[in-house]
Amino acid sequence: MLEQLLIFTRGGLILWTCNELGNALKGSPIDTLIRFCLLEERSGAASYNYDAPGAAYTLKWTFHNELGLVFVAVYQRILHLLYVEDLLAMVKRQFSEIYDPKRTVYHDFDETFRQLKMEAEAQAEDLKKANPVGRALVNSKKQGQGQKNGPEGRNKKKSEGALKSDDGDGDNIKGHETENGHSNGHIVASGESNLDSSTNSKENGSSNLGAFDVNRLQKLKVKGGKKTDTVTKASKVEPKKKVKKNRVWGESPETTKLDYTDHVGENGESNIDVVAADQGESMMDKEEIFSSESEEEDGDMEMNSKPDAKKKGWFSSMFQSIAGKANLEKSDLEPALKALKDRLMTKNVAEEIAEKLCESVAASLEGKKLASFTRISSTVHVAMEEAIVRILTPKRSIDILRDVHAAKEQRKPYVVVFVGVNGVGKSTNLAKVAYWLLQHDVSVMMAACDTFRSGAVEQLRTHACRLQIPIFEKGYEKDPAVVAKEAIQEASRNGSDVVLVDTAGRMQDNEPLMRALSKLIYLNNPDLILFVGEALVGNDAVDQLSKFNQKLADLSACANPRLIDGILLTKFDTIDDKVGAALSMVYISGAPVMFVGCGQSYTDLKKLNVKSIVKTLLK
Repeated sequence: MLEQLLIFTRGGLILWTCNELGNALKGSPIDTLIRFCLLEERSGAASYNYDAPGAAYTLKWTFHNELGLVFVAVYQRILHLLYVEDLLAMVKRQFSEIYDPKRTVYHDFDETFRQLKMEAEAQAEDLKKANPVGRALVNSKKQGQGQKNGPEGRNKKKSEGALKSDDGDGDNIKGHETENGHSNGHIVASGESNLDSSTNSKENGSSNLGAFDVNRLQKLKVKGGKKTDTVTKASKVEPKKKVKKNRVWGESPETTKLDYTDHVGENGESNIDVVAADQGESMMDKEEIFSSESEEEDGDMEMNSKPDAKKKGWFSSMFQSIAGKANLEKSDLEPALKALKDRLMTKNVAEEIAEKLCESVAASLEGKKLASFTRISSTVHVAMEEAIVRILTPKRSIDILRDVHAAKEQRKPYVVVFVGVNGVGKSTNLAKVAYWLLQHDVSVMMAACDTFRSGAVEQLRTHACRLQIPIFEKGYEKDPAVVAKEAIQEASRNGSDVVLVDTAGRMQDNEPLMRALSKLIYLNNPDLILFVGEALVGNDAVDQLSKFNQKLADLSACANPRLIDGILLTKFDTIDDKVGAALSMVYISGAPVMFVGCGQSYTDLKKLNVKSIVKTLLK
């Protein structure tokens, strides 16, 4: 049974809902659909599953892009209603005929909807009745195919096998004609195919790549035997390897420092230089200058990306650009979307994300009227640019300094937990965040909760000494959740404003370490969970973030588990224009990029420039 059908504008104004059903939905499936699907550029999906306490719904939708309307149907997932898509199409067609932008109430549509619903249900019943007949036809076809596999079929297969193993060298002829007389896309092999193909290739001046002539092959072997021998001899000559010169010790004093370990002096004072005060202002507080001038595109994408687009001809595409197209169809958008998908993938965007983005853009443009003097490629490019901006723009406030002061007024420390896979730079970028907070007169304390990796405590202690901030540590092989809890209690006693918790790097598939991380988050309830990820990763970014969130949800002991709140993207200065990992991470998790690491010093931390990322992705 259909639970609800809703019609609203893209601005959020509800125009009509079916009142006859009278079913109160559990939870808020419509709001969830808008927030996590339509606004996050996932509208190209076929359906959306919403789980609520005591109910599980499936939502399907369609758009009228020319009028800016959204049609959503909600039904219980267990029912598997077959008529929902047809009903949405009929409602869309009928409602668009009476729609008036000045009207906000459509009570007269109730009777029309009843008739459409009855018609859709009747069509679904007819399909159910027709299914047994369809199954009988399918079974009869299978039986007919089984009869073909009798003596005649076996003889035919044997003849095909003889053709395939005719040459004895293992180079089988790949193609053969199918039973219905059509070619399967390869060269047709028959008893006289080799002779005919070689003869035709000589007469027509073109070679057939699928078949080969044994006589011709032998002639080539005789003629080119000497040449091939010389080539093989030349290829066997290996280039001379560069031999590293032996180092002679004691000949000249070493000018470079080999031991970078800072030791403690005799009086107990550390010899570590305080470099934090000499590094200047953090890049987080500097506004990045970005040129808003848009670059002209290199030709029409739809003409360059797909050869089939050239079939329309120059005059046809020019006429559409001048006169405008009545309604954009999916086939019109495919060439430009294919070019954009390839471009995004070359910029390190995960293939799955690029595919979903193109589907969402196609769903938002299908049915729209193309304006005069506008190319389809330009329209698609603008729509994709707007979609990426919506994804990368944070949906909530990411002002950590404001949140720190709010926690300070409540007389409790603001706790940030840094999580991520091995070797991404959690400890280094934790120190960068600490340096930035110190510049804003915020007292910081570090918590060494990486009790698993050797040298992790010493590494964090070095950063704490350089920045002259306290560090809470309990050594190795301790429970990191307990260490973090004691660190927060110590911060409350000594009046520290922020506690930065360093955790061990762990792969997303390592369940014991993920269980320990889930325990740390559940026991301490931090204010911010930062996922530290590399800007170098491509498709792996999707796997890392999705599995991190999934493990945190599955292994959590509470009903509403805490997931990743923000992303810190490291090694951003090493990727040139391959900035697609930022888009992939934000799209898959919904968490904003709050920090970007772009160097080795404490000042090399900055905000994500959304306009710069969008321009780099689409140029």
